[in-house]
Amino acid sequence: MIMHFRRFLTTRRGALAGLFLLGFGPPALAQGFPSKPVTLIVPFAAGGPSDVIARLLGEHMGRTLGQQIVVENIAGAGGTAGAKRLVTATPDGYTLLIHHLALAAAPALYSNLGYETQTAFAPVGLVNTGPMVIAGKLALPPVDGKAFFSYAKQQAEKLTVAHAGVGSNAHLCAVLISQALGAKFPQVAYRGTGPAMNDLVGGQVDVLCDQSTTAVPQILSDKIRAYAVTSPERLGVLPNVPTSREAGTEIDMTIWHGLYAPKGTPAAALDKLNGALQAALKDPAVLERFKAVGTSAFPPADWTREAHARRFAAEVAKWGTALKAAGLTPQTVN
Repeated sequence: MIMHFRRFLTTRRGALAGLFLLGFGPPALAQGFPSKPVTLIVPFAAGGPSDVIARLLGEHMGRTLGQQIVVENIAGAGGTAGAKRLVTATPDGYTLLIHHLALAAAPALYSNLGYETQTAFAPVGLVNTGPMVIAGKLALPPVDGKAFFSYAKQQAEKLTVAHAGVGSNAHLCAVLISQALGAKFPQVAYRGTGPAMNDLVGGQVDVLCDQSTTAVPQILSDKIRAYAVTSPERLGVLPNVPTSREAGTEIDMTIWHGLYAPKGTPAAALDKLNGALQAALKDPAVLERFKAVGTSAFPPADWTREAHARRFAAEVAKWGTALKAAGLTPQTVN
C-alpha cells in the first residue's frame, strides 16, 4: 500500500510539473480570467444611483472582459446586506461590489457588521464622484434654497425626510442637514433611494437628499424641486440651483463610488478588473452619461487600486470621527 501511495504522489507531482511546464500554473490561469460571467452586487434597490452606475459600468466592462457582468441587487440595512454578501463570496474575482462612501461610514453606525471594514475588502478602483442634491416635493411652499432652509428649521417636527437606510448617502446627508440647522426631522427609511425618490415624486414624503445621478433627471422633468447642491460649486447640469453655502446653510458632502472584491482575490484578477474599469472611464460615451447626471470620473491619477485603498482608509477614519461628533452611536443591524 505504501508503494502504491508513493507511486500516486510521484505521478501527481509529475502531472503538476507538466501543467506548469505547459503554462497552466497560476500565472497562466490568471491570464484566462474571466472564463465565466461576473456578478456585480448593488447593495441598494434597482433604479437608485448605485444601480444606474453599476449597469452603465457593467455593460462596458463586460465588453472589455469578454464576459457578461450580471447585476444583483441586494438591498437592506443601509447597504450592509450587500457588503456581507461580498464578504462571504469566494475570492476569485467573479463577485464584485459597487458601493459608495456609506461602506466607509458603516463601522461608525453599526455594531454587528460581522466583518472588519478596513480589511474585508480588496479595492478594485474608484468610479465616480459628485455632490448630493437637496430636493423636495413640488407641493412644499419654499421655492428656493434660502426659503427652504428657513422653512425646514421652523417646520422640522412636521417635515418628513426620506433616506435609503441608516448609513446610506441620503441618511448621512440628512444627518448633516440636521446638524447645520440644529433641528431633528421625522425620517422615513427605504431599502434604496429608488423607492424613496418614487415616494418623493408622488408626494408621500417631503424631502430627499439624493445623489445627482438619480435626482437630476427628476428635477429636469419638473417632478421635484431642487433647493441646493452640497458641492462648493454649482452643477453645470443644474446652473440655477445654488450651493448650500449660497443658500445660507453650508453642507459639504461629496459622494463617490468604488468597486470591491473579497479579501484574498488574486492580484492578477484585480488588475484585470481595474483595467476594464479604466477602459470604461476613458470612454467619452460613459463620461458624457456621467456629466448628464451631474457626476464625473476621478482624475486618471486616482484610477489605481492603490489610490482607491488610500481613499477608502481615509474615509473610514473621517466618517468615524464625524458621526461620533454628531452624537450617533453604533446600532444593531436588523
